[in-house]
Amino acid sequence: MMSRGEAPIGLTIMEKLVGLFLMFIGIIFFYVTYTNISSIGSYPIIFLVAGLILIGLGIVMITAKTE
Repeated sequence: MMSRGEAPIGLTIMEKLVGLFLMFIGIIFFYVTYTNISSIGSYPIIFLVAGLILIGLGIVMITAKTE
């Protein structure tokens, strides 16, 4: 039986999978923007920062402890 403080195992697994998915999307977003930086036009830094934010959110979700 689970105690009150434990999260269901399915919730924990889904949190980690969503974190991996966010991190993967952020890596792809950052890579595509960085490799095509000259053809993006004005303000490519916005897209680079958005990719880094997604990577950061993914890392936080992977390392966070579900309660």
